Amino acid sequence: MGARKSEMAKKFKAEKQQKAVAVLRDCPTSPRKMRLVADIIRGVEINKALGILRYSKKEASIRVEKLLKSAIANWEAKNPSERLEDTKLCVKEIFVDGGRMLKRIQAAPQGRAHRIRKRSNHVTIVVDKMVIAENK
Repeated sequence: MGARKSEMAKKFKAEKQQKAVAVLRDCPTSPRKMRLVADIIRGVEINKALGILRYSKKEASIRVEKLLKSAIANWEAKNPSERLEDTKLCVKEIFVDGGRMLKRIQAAPQGRAHRIRKRSNHVTIVVDKMVIAENK
């Protein structure tokens, strides 16, 4: 029982070594707008993803590009023995969660007031080695 458990622990540790995570918190963009950009690069190889983000017209793509570069740097720090050019990395996971909401008041007609909700979000990127499926 103990030997099997230690093997599982070693396997889990090896898998964790290959992954690198970067998190962006309280980004002042609505989660809906950020998800449009995140959906474009999900599962894409990192060089292609950086190209997509560089030439995207979306304002959110600037922040996601910076976050992706951070995740790549985190992977390089975790794996100093491996070269980035030799390994095929991809955006394994990317998800956008809602952050805090700033509530503001805007003047409305006839002495009324409307509530403005300034949304923010949290973005998480996981970079991992690409798994190539072999057809037999």
